[in-house]
Amino acid sequence: MRQHDTGQAEATRYHRDAGRPTAKTGVDDAPLTWFHRRLTLYSAGGPLLDGYVLGIIGLALTQVVPLWDLSPVWQGLLAASALLGMFLGGLVFGYVTDLVGRQAMYTIDLAAIVVGSVAQFFVDGPVWLLILRFVVGLAIGADYPIATSLLAEFTPRRHRGSMLGWLTTMWAAGNTIAYLVGEALLELGPDAWRWMLLSPAIPAAVLMVARFGTPESPRWLLSKGRTEEAKAALRKALGPDAELDDLPAEPGETSLRGLISKGYLRRTVFVAVFWACSLWPVYAIYAFGPALLSALNLDDPRQANLGSAAIGVFFLAGCVIATLVANRLNRRTLLIWPFAVATVALLLLGLIPTAPTPVIATLFVLYALAIGGPTILQWIYPNELFPTAIRATAVGLGTTVSRIGAGVGTFVTPILLGHMGIGATMLLAGLICVLGLIVSVLMAPETRHHDLHQASSVPTDTGK
Repeated sequence: MRQHDTGQAEATRYHRDAGRPTAKTGVDDAPLTWFHRRLTLYSAGGPLLDGYVLGIIGLALTQVVPLWDLSPVWQGLLAASALLGMFLGGLVFGYVTDLVGRQAMYTIDLAAIVVGSVAQFFVDGPVWLLILRFVVGLAIGADYPIATSLLAEFTPRRHRGSMLGWLTTMWAAGNTIAYLVGEALLELGPDAWRWMLLSPAIPAAVLMVARFGTPESPRWLLSKGRTEEAKAALRKALGPDAELDDLPAEPGETSLRGLISKGYLRRTVFVAVFWACSLWPVYAIYAFGPALLSALNLDDPRQANLGSAAIGVFFLAGCVIATLVANRLNRRTLLIWPFAVATVALLLLGLIPTAPTPVIATLFVLYALAIGGPTILQWIYPNELFPTAIRATAVGLGTTVSRIGAGVGTFVTPILLGHMGIGATMLLAGLICVLGLIVSVLMAPETRHHDLHQASSVPTDTGK
C-alpha cells in the first residue's frame, strides 16, 4: 500500500505543479499534467535514438568505407542493418507488448541499445558491425509500439495529435544532433567512427533510468479484465480523483489476425503503404546525405556534411510546424497536401539534377519542410485506428512494413548512385512518394475529433 499511496501523492503533486484542478477526471477529457509531459518526453526517447542511430552511421561510413575498402553492397548493408533489426523488432515486440503489457517492456528494450552501442566501439570488421547494428535496430523497433501505444492510451483527446507528433519531431532532432555530434567527433582523428557508434549508449542509459516507475496503461488493463489495477494505475498517473468512467471495456483477442479482420484490413493496408512510402526517401536521404549532396555537385566533403545537417534542421522544422498544427487541422489535410508538395520536390530533383545549387538547395528544403506532415502521422494514425488489444501489434506491423521500404531504399541508394546516377535515384524516390500519396487520398480516414475508442472502432471509418 505504501507504494500505491506514494504514487497517488506524486500524481497529486503533478496536478498542483501544473496548476490544474484534481476534481473527478477521466482520460480523454483530462487536463494536461506534468505526468503527460514527462511521459511524452520519455516516450520520445526511442524516436530520438532512431534518428540519431540512422544519422550517425552516415558520418561514420565516411571513415569506415575507406578503412575497410567497402563495396557499395557492404555500404548499403551497414546503413540498412539497423532498419532490418527494426523490421523484426516492431513485428515481434508489438505483439508481445499487447500480450504482456506496455510497462513491462518500457525499459527492457533500452538495455539492448546500450549494450549494442558499446560493443560497436570494439568491432574490427564489417560482419560484427552489421550484427551489432541489427541488434540496436531490433531494440529501437521494439520501442515504437511500446512507447507510442502507452502514450496514446494516456493522452487526452484534444492533445493526442500534438503529443504523438512530438515523438516524430524527436526523431528529426536526433538525426540533426547526430550530424552535429559526428562533425565534432571527426576532430578525434581516424578512430572517430568508433566514438560515433558508441555515443547512442549515453542517451539510452539516461532514458532507461528515467522510465522506471511509469504506470501501466489503464486501457490495456481494462482490456484484460483487470479493473481494479486499471483504476490504481490511472490514479497513480492522474491523481486520486481520476475515474475510469470514460474508458469503455475493450475486450478482444491479441493476434495478427485481428489486423485483417472485422473491417481492419483496409486500415492495415493504408497504414503500411503510406508509412513505407513516406519513409523510404527520408531514410535514404539521411543515411546517405553527404553522398547524395556530393553527387549534386557539392564536392567538398565537409560542405556536404554540413548540408546534410542543414537538411536535418529543416526536416526538424517541418515536423515542429506539423506538430503545432496537428490539433487544428484535419488528419487528411495534414497528410495529403504536404505529401503532394514533398513528392513534387523529389520528382524535380530527379528531373533536373544538374540545376544550379540554389535550386537544388531550395528543393531539398521544400521536401524537408513538407514531409513533416506525413511523418508525424506515421505514429498518430496507427495508434488511433486500432483498438487496445491490437494497438501495439498494429504499430509494430506498421514499423515492420515501413522498415522494409526504408531498408530497401537505404540498401539500394549507394548502388543506384554508383550505377544510375543521382537523377534516377531521386526520381525513384519521388515515384515511391507518388504511390503513398495516391493511397492516402483514397484510403486515409478522418479521426481528429474522435476519442480513442471511437477512432479505433470500425463503424467510424467512413473514409473521407
